[in-house]
Amino acid sequence: MMARSPCRSTLSCMSLSRKDSGRRRGSISWVLPCSLCVSSWLLSSSSLCGQLLPFEWLDLQKKSSVALYGTVAPLLRFNQSILVSRQDPSSRKKVVEEVKKRATSNGDWPQVLFFPEGTNGNGKVLLKFKPGAFVAGVPVQPVLMRYPNKLPATIWTWKGNGVFKVLWLTMSQFYINLEIEFLPVYHPTAEERADPTLYASKVQKIMADALAKPATEFELIGDTPVTPVGHLKVALDPKIWELGNILEKAGFSLDSVQGLIDLCLEGVCSRVGLDELAEKLGVTQHDVISRVFNYFHKDASGMIDFREVSLVLAAQDATRSAEELAKLAFDLFSTCDADGRFLLSADGFAAILRSVVGSPPAESGKVFSELCTYTELHGLTQDGFVRFAIRHPCYRHLFLFYLRPPSSGRRKPPHIQQNGGCSGKNNPRNQSKMD
Repeated sequence: MMARSPCRSTLSCMSLSRKDSGRRRGSISWVLPCSLCVSSWLLSSSSLCGQLLPFEWLDLQKKSSVALYGTVAPLLRFNQSILVSRQDPSSRKKVVEEVKKRATSNGDWPQVLFFPEGTNGNGKVLLKFKPGAFVAGVPVQPVLMRYPNKLPATIWTWKGNGVFKVLWLTMSQFYINLEIEFLPVYHPTAEERADPTLYASKVQKIMADALAKPATEFELIGDTPVTPVGHLKVALDPKIWELGNILEKAGFSLDSVQGLIDLCLEGVCSRVGLDELAEKLGVTQHDVISRVFNYFHKDASGMIDFREVSLVLAAQDATRSAEELAKLAFDLFSTCDADGRFLLSADGFAAILRSVVGSPPAESGKVFSELCTYTELHGLTQDGFVRFAIRHPCYRHLFLFYLRPPSSGRRKPPHIQQNGGCSGKNNPRNQSKMD
């Protein structure tokens, strides 16, 4: 009833297609692609009952409309949905245990409905599957959704039309075509049951082939679309350009950046608070300086490293070459050892990647371990870091292309595979696939 009402209100035409999968259904159903905010409601009418929904979505409904929350919340509970909080690690663990319990209940629970991409997509490609629900290692039934309509009114993604405009475009059409196809149940191998990531990748390829759409490594972490670069996961749009834009609008000039860099190199300025940052940058707007301050990593005392600020500001300068930026990063974060050599430690390396790319220490630590050979056991020399930034077969694209300011007319980099290999066939920053 929950799904039939919106279907009828939009005069939707729904067709079901089920390929022979035997009498037994999979305990878990994976549905693709998820491009519409009401996809889960529509699927409820096709006998898929249990759902996994983010708890923040329910919170949003509660805050935006008390009346709507009072209607939606009971329906979710009636539908036996599993609510998960993206911000609470303990919530994720509880969800995994609940999924295991339902998936291995031998029919006591209905099929659990998942949208494995973890977010809405535009339906042109498949995003990387989240491996969480694959840990149960039980058979799954892939379910395909198609909207064969003339207008792409059902697409709601992180960029583009908002949810209300999408709903308006959907409601304004005489009818909406929706096709749901049930593929045969997939039984994992022993190797796939032991490796949820491998299992997820296999099912993604099966569904991609059936949809005739490419399977990608793009995924959404929090609210940020990312793509793999070796061991790193980098945002499709570097967030440092946002800082540059808001500082420019606030009247900050790049001409003063070199003076700030000199202060850091002389050791005069290291860790700063919010007020001191505003004084150093000469920005008086509190909302602007707060956004800049919150971008950077804070220590236990709530201070940020001004060297990271200087490096991000230096990256905004289109006249500075990639090699010059790499050498500056080394000069800012290297330390002198007992033998008088300047070396870049794991912490300094992590600070560089965290400030300009947004990589967490765990990811940058893996890269640093690979770079530190027997000749550089105690840290990277300047030559070693420049080789990483300019000549490494995979990571060099970060400094040569990814971190080039938009005004520099930078070329687009070749495709970077997840395993660190690179090829020139595709472009990982082709954002039209995620828009």
